[in-house]
Amino acid sequence: MLKGPDPNDKEPMKGFPQVGYLKNYITSEQIIVGDYTYYDDPDGPERFEQNVLYHFPFIGDKLIIGKFCAIAKDVKFIMNGANHKISGFSTYPFQIFGNGWEKVIPKEGELPYKGDTIIENDVWIGYESTIMPGVKIGSGSIIASKSVVTNDVPPYSIVGGNPANIIKYRFNNDTINQLLDIAWWNWNPEKITNNLEAIVGCDLSYLQEVQ
Repeated sequence: MLKGPDPNDKEPMKGFPQVGYLKNYITSEQIIVGDYTYYDDPDGPERFEQNVLYHFPFIGDKLIIGKFCAIAKDVKFIMNGANHKISGFSTYPFQIFGNGWEKVIPKEGELPYKGDTIIENDVWIGYESTIMPGVKIGSGSIIASKSVVTNDVPPYSIVGGNPANIIKYRFNNDTINQLLDIAWWNWNPEKITNNLEAIVGCDLSYLQEVQ
């Protein structure tokens, strides 16, 4: 019996190398990616980390991406290292250039820090979208192409624009809550394979029976 593709396969679509299971390309310890999440880039999925910007180890923030996410070409993640001190008369980062200017190194807590950026499970992020620091994107949501996401995105919502706003929810509240409770993305590959028709066919009652 088929048990689904191997999440450790860097090239799951043989002969189509632009799509890769992302976790197999990550080199940074500050980026965590779940099984089956893929990045689609004609120039190669190894380019993904180039689009995680201002992600400096000394800051310590993480980019955490769940399972079964689909991430299009040139989606960019702006991390906390992009932030400048905004409480003074100038936002210019004098201290990074030294030669006497290091005397104004910001004290702890003076630089804006919004925490980890978290993409939950089964999220589709469209072409050239930008995700700002500390944002949490809920499971099952869709980010329209070229959106700029500045605030948290509720599960199973569709957002778009700059800044991104909720366009609509994919399902009603009861269905969303039940889907989050079922959390099919945490099933083992064999169980997912055996129930794939119900997952893609919106057979909620069947999924509740087999969870």
